Amino acid sequence: MLLHVPQVLTAEQVAHCRARLAQADWADGRITAGYQSAQAKDNSQLPEDGPIAHELSALVLQALSRNSTFFSAALPQRIYPPLFNRYGGGQSFGFHVDNAVRYDRSRGGAEPIRTDVSATLFLSAPEEYDGGELVIEDTYGTQQVKLAAGDMVLYPGTSLHRVTPVTRGERLASFFWIQSMLREDAQRRLMFELDVSIRRLTQDVPEHPALVQLTGVYHNLLRRWAEP
Repeated sequence: MLLHVPQVLTAEQVAHCRARLAQADWADGRITAGYQSAQAKDNSQLPEDGPIAHELSALVLQALSRNSTFFSAALPQRIYPPLFNRYGGGQSFGFHVDNAVRYDRSRGGAEPIRTDVSATLFLSAPEEYDGGELVIEDTYGTQQVKLAAGDMVLYPGTSLHRVTPVTRGERLASFFWIQSMLREDAQRRLMFELDVSIRRLTQDVPEHPALVQLTGVYHNLLRRWAEP
């Protein structure tokens, strides 16, 4: 499932992130790439153990905790602390698949996180740069994603994807991975669609007797499929 999640960050939060990133010392983006990805990766990345990275990562996590669409779609069990990257001057990232497992360095590198869902949170407005589209090979074809600052896209970690060269301006983003309670993308899609339907029915016909039954179906499916 590929999903656009709008306004994860407010305009004020985006401005704060960008001001802090302007003060940061950037490193070669290959510091977190696996062997194969490192051959295709050309960007800058904020070192994840620095104070600015910790501050902005906490800001993004707090915003995610208030976003019902994110929770409904990802059903997060663990979230890898958000990272931050920058593309400019023709930089790009060729086609690759994300590592299946990441180790959370904020917890001593001891906790493995399965990358069921990948996320990119845009921090630059589309008109500020040329290129920089996130290209995702989806089951329904090739999707090109370039969202408003503060918006996020979720997509399966199994997807082949790339970032096209940024030929003008600068593309800033946060990226991270989610280990979902549901390993399979098809299951997450069904649960998301069911949750959206329940919420719409709650708004339109709040006293409808089917609401209790549908909510029960949702939780019983989650109980059956969720991994501990």
